Amino acid sequence: MAKRPKRFARLKQVLTWLFFIAVAVLLVLYAGKLDWAEVWQNLVSYNRVAIASALALTLVSYLTYGVYDLISRAYCGHKLAKRQVMLVSFVCYAFNLTLSTWVGGVAMRYRLYSRLGLSGSTITRIFSLSIATNWLGYVLLAGIVFSAGWVSVPSGWYIGSGTLRAIGIGLLAFVLFYLGLCAFSRRRRWTVRGQKLALPSLRMALLQFAVSTANWLVMGGIIWLLLLQKVDYPQVLGVLLISSIAGVIIHIPAGIGVLEAVFLALLRGEHLTHGAIIAALLAYRLIYFILPLLVALVLYLWLEGRAKALRRKNLAAE
Repeated sequence: MAKRPKRFARLKQVLTWLFFIAVAVLLVLYAGKLDWAEVWQNLVSYNRVAIASALALTLVSYLTYGVYDLISRAYCGHKLAKRQVMLVSFVCYAFNLTLSTWVGGVAMRYRLYSRLGLSGSTITRIFSLSIATNWLGYVLLAGIVFSAGWVSVPSGWYIGSGTLRAIGIGLLAFVLFYLGLCAFSRRRRWTVRGQKLALPSLRMALLQFAVSTANWLVMGGIIWLLLLQKVDYPQVLGVLLISSIAGVIIHIPAGIGVLEAVFLALLRGEHLTHGAIIAALLAYRLIYFILPLLVALVLYLWLEGRAKALRRKNLAAE
């Protein structure tokens, strides 16, 4: 019986590598069809206002994401300084976007928070609520955008406009269900695999929706600016939402290739060339992924170097 799990593990590993190889081949083939001279021309033609605005919104987005962990701080009742929480959140978010949830969202959080003095169970609750907060805002926003029909779906695509509207209505129904549960449920605590989870209050749930929705709106705004506002903002936001869930399903680090493929497919006919779209997304990756990752690496090294002193300070403050 022990051989079977090993065989499945090896098969999964082989299939994973084959998938990544297939994606790499497709990206190379696709890259060969692009007019890279046009892409470069679009990149160098950005004005300073657009770039500065995108950088400012990126900072707003990362700070907003930091509020997720501040909500978790209130939820768990731990006493780490808010400044430390925001730093850990910034580092984890940057690593999460580029290296996947398991590296940034899970491993990095456990590493840093444990070094600052938090227990494993508390870190699990922080991570769980942070992930929930992120996707609650997504569900609300996607429900509004999809049910309103703000995303133009090409004919013959995987999901038709009617199906997308139905999905949106379903998402909004889930939002109402969750809020009703937080407001009226008599049972407030559960134990899942030894971890104690508590249902947030209605006030906290509303804060989760507000903060996360704001973050997704800002992310959409960055891409809209980099597309030089040539596409309606609701359409850009809707395409971002679709590409984000596609990236989670396909599970490629940083969604490389997925984001571009979805944007090219859904913005077809929007008076934008492929080169302009790719240039905007390359600029988005540089501004929203790469630059914050470089900053996060410096902050991570600083936190590692100061962890023992900060831990002693945190324990003394309790």
